[in-house]
This record gives sequence, structure tokens and C-alpha cells, in this order.
Amino acid sequence: MSTTTEETAPQPAGIVERLVRDDVDRKRFLRIVGGTGATSFGAFVLAACGSSSSKTPSTAAAPAATSTASSSSAGGDVAILNYALTLEYLEREFYAKVVASGLFTGKVGSLIKSFGSQEATHVEALKGAVSKMGGTPAANPNGKFPIESATQVAGLAYTVENLGAAAYLGQAGNIQSPEVLATALAIHSVEARHASTLGTLVKKSLTPDGAFAKPMEMSMVLAAVKPFLA
Repeated sequence: MSTTTEETAPQPAGIVERLVRDDVDRKRFLRIVGGTGATSFGAFVLAACGSSSSKTPSTAAAPAATSTASSSSAGGDVAILNYALTLEYLEREFYAKVVASGLFTGKVGSLIKSFGSQEATHVEALKGAVSKMGGTPAANPNGKFPIESATQVAGLAYTVENLGAAAYLGQAGNIQSPEVLATALAIHSVEARHASTLGTLVKKSLTPDGAFAKPMEMSMVLAAVKPFLA
């Protein structure tokens, strides 16, 4: 008679791993984001997860993953959405203060204003996603940002946007819902493009981590944004 220990018991699978294991989940996700190329996507994520599909057939993994998603995705995903929402609140406020400062004019000023508008859209999208899942959107924190000069602010914006992109990437493997992952990846892509554009402005690397972006754990991100909380 076999016994199930903590080490051998099935572990919760995030949606990223489920997309690799389960063809149904993968096709559903690709329909959500409007993309193609399930095979290449699956191969990349499988390599990133450090897993081997030959050890765990998708037909065996799918039922456990589905059960996990139905029982725990709402609470975990809502927490992740609210975490992202808190970061977006701060980014929205940061850009609003930068625009109000009048430090940037012309094409650069218009660019900064458009970034702020996009961050505001992210806020509304995340609030809607939290509510749709039955959660309560996180409260809007009061931010404090040093607005000293155009050069200083541009450098800070570059840092903030790279931090935001790393934060989304850091949570991708923990997300259970395909819809939530689609939302997170859609925002992550924009954050990364903001960072690259600002990198051009401040003459810093467009890809500071090289060929592969580095994720950042929630605790590290929250520690990094703490100085910006009033």
C-alpha cells in the first residue's frame, strides 16, 4: 500500500506550465490573445520551466491541473491582479505628476503623456478584472516621487518601467487563469516597450538583462517601490 507524502503529492500547476502540458488550455489561451504557434510557445515555456514533457504526459497532468485551477485560481489570481494594480496605480500617479511638472515638451512631452494614459488604462483594466473574478480592487496608495529635472525623471521612468515588466514576468508562472495570464502578458509587453523607449531617451540599454528578461519576485518589487509610497 503506497502512501502520499508532501514530496510525492501533486503540486499546484500554474497556467504557464498547464499551457505546455494541456493542449486544450494552450489552444484556449492562444484564442484569447489572438496568437498562433502553439508548438514553439510550448517548447519555449517548457524549457524555461526546466521540465520534460516525456516524463509527464499531458493527458495525465490535465485533470489535476484543472482541479487545481477550479479550486484555487480565484484567490491566488485576484491577489496577483491586486499586486499588479498597486504597481499600476503608482505608475499612473508618477506620469501624472511628470506631465503636470511641465519638464517635457514637444514630442517627448507627448510621449510621456501617452505613457501616462496607457498606465491609466491598465489601472481600469486590472480593476475590472479583479471585480469580474469576485474580488475587491486594491486601494489606491499615495505615492511620492522626486520630480527634480528632466534627466532625473527620465532615468527614474526607465527604472520604474523595467521594474514593472520584471514584476509581471515574475508572476506569470503563478497565474492559474488563462484570461488573467493573457491580461498580464498584454500589459507586460507594453511596460517593456515603455522601458525600451525610455532607454533610448536616457541612452541606456534597451535590453538590460540581455537576451532573456529576468523576472523579479514580489517581495523584491515591493521593497523597490517602498520609497515611492507616502
